[in-house]
Amino acid sequence: MRDVILGTTGIKVPQNGFGALPIQRATDEEATRILRRAYEGGMRYFDTARAYTDSERKIGNSFDLSHEDFRSKIIIATKTMGRTPEKFWEDLETSLQELKTDYIDVYQFHMVSECYRPGDGSGMYEAMEEAKAQGKIRHIAITTHKLPVAMEIAESGLYEVLQFPFSYLSSDKDIELVHTCKKNNVGFVAMKSLAGGLINKSNVAMAFLQDFDNVIPIWGIQRMSELEEWLSFMSETPLLTEEIRSFISKEKEELAGEFCRGCGYCMPCPMGIQINNCARMSLMLRRAPSQGWLSPAMQEEMRKIEDCVNCRQCTTKCPYELDTPELLRKNYEDYKKVLSGEVSVQ
Repeated sequence: MRDVILGTTGIKVPQNGFGALPIQRATDEEATRILRRAYEGGMRYFDTARAYTDSERKIGNSFDLSHEDFRSKIIIATKTMGRTPEKFWEDLETSLQELKTDYIDVYQFHMVSECYRPGDGSGMYEAMEEAKAQGKIRHIAITTHKLPVAMEIAESGLYEVLQFPFSYLSSDKDIELVHTCKKNNVGFVAMKSLAGGLINKSNVAMAFLQDFDNVIPIWGIQRMSELEEWLSFMSETPLLTEEIRSFISKEKEELAGEFCRGCGYCMPCPMGIQINNCARMSLMLRRAPSQGWLSPAMQEEMRKIEDCVNCRQCTTKCPYELDTPELLRKNYEDYKKVLSGEVSVQ
């Protein structure tokens, strides 16, 4: 497993990061076991967010971040959804308390729709600068799902690290963004490198990244079995062979066009539709087979699509600008055919 230097930050970590969103669904005891095992196994970059309920607290309880020797060996990245300086400072102080640390290595504006700049009137970038001057954060960073915004960030010279969705299903324009970050010495952290669960071969996902020596992926980890799979790559990193390249090409053909990544930013739906699962059900039935998708409870969730009033709130919030009501309709029609036996997913 090679090390990656995160742009101008100088941070050097293995190309195998820990995404801590899913540990909010683990018990405190299991979360601690997973986090400590991740560190023991060689992971050094841990990414969380104020929005991930108790994820920060679980990290703070699992690691002794007050111990200077240990603190210098681990990178903690977290995020604020604050859209005012007041909320920024509130989130930052809460994060420091929950993580039980004096500083955050990489502090990120979370899921932005614009590139905050000094003097833009929002006061947001100035808040980041002040937090850095006070020593409460080490590096100014940002996350977004919108490619034009991401490209503006990469070229702005204002941010040390950009986090953006990136996987072997990414477009040529997404790959261009990664190259732009490298050219401008902006650290690139890849979220959703499993495309929200649509990618089901971890070795292929990891092998793809071997083409990008400036990218740190953060794998969302909830179970010890998942962690051990990623840790196995620390000593035997999959190579991007011609066979794997061919497999990726076929995958991109199959998933060409519009599909829901399951990020959930369209939620909540005023009609109670579980959009982040229902709008990609056809793919999940075929790529992540589970009887749970056909359970009575899930059938009831899918039936809620009949209640869609086409208000299109979901389309205005979708970072990929999908026609979500149409995706819901198509997935529901396919789902009914699978339930009736008219279409087989075996």
